[in-house]
Amino acid sequence: MTPIIDAHHHIWRRADLPWLDGPMQPRIFGPSEPIRRDYPIGEFLSDIAGSGVTKSVYVQANWAKDRFEDEVAYVQRAADETGFPHGIVGYADFLAVDVRPQLDRLTKYRGMRGLRMQLQWHENLQYRFAPEPDLACNPALQVNVALLADYGWTFDLQVFAGQMAGAAELAAACPKVTFILQHAGMLEDLSPAGWERWRAGMRRLAACPNMVSKLSGLGTFIRKNDPDHIAAIVRETVGIFGAERCLFGSNFPVEKLWTQYSDLIVAYRDALTPLGNAVERAALHDTAARVYRLD
Repeated sequence: MTPIIDAHHHIWRRADLPWLDGPMQPRIFGPSEPIRRDYPIGEFLSDIAGSGVTKSVYVQANWAKDRFEDEVAYVQRAADETGFPHGIVGYADFLAVDVRPQLDRLTKYRGMRGLRMQLQWHENLQYRFAPEPDLACNPALQVNVALLADYGWTFDLQVFAGQMAGAAELAAACPKVTFILQHAGMLEDLSPAGWERWRAGMRRLAACPNMVSKLSGLGTFIRKNDPDHIAAIVRETVGIFGAERCLFGSNFPVEKLWTQYSDLIVAYRDALTPLGNAVERAALHDTAARVYRLD
């Protein structure tokens, strides 16, 4: 059976996230009371037990911006103690005048593989994270993201379909940086027109040779583990990008709001198996191992 690399999960602890004690805020994935608590590495390891996951990558979980190094240090300690995760995607403010002082602070952590600054903007306030829709076109951000090439780090890119033209411009401005598109482009509009806008944007991004797509977070907008929905997006994304440019991520514990890890893995395996062993191996293991340098 194909070994799995989970290239997108989060661990956190309540003590390090004081905003969790404030009023409940709307989230893109809906009410989050069941996961408004610690999600330590031990619970993640319990969740993945028996699933075939052999390695994993942590993706930043929006600690306070001035604690970006604390977040990476916390995750690195978990990795040193347990062996998981095997890679860390941290945060930096790419709108800074010069992002290098922030990046330099992270070079001491051996698990560092990349950075994420969420750029998604949507007319729906609940789906909005960035303050404006076209941050990917910001000249300062483009210059700063291009600097990741000097560190050998990736950029985890999070945008909606309407922002994909700008995201393609960012990728073109940073040809030596590998971009990892989060959640297969976050298809939120499931109308025929919405699907076509998403396909057009995905084709534009796939035309960038330094872009890969993460098959993750596909329950975000339907708030359930729907194997048919997952299979449809996986099939189209693999068709557009090719399996060698697709990788799996669980998005746990967010998806724990509506499913168990074992059921999520079954849904993704069922989506990939009909596409052939080579596709399954690439999407569940090989692409992530290559992109995040996990071998």
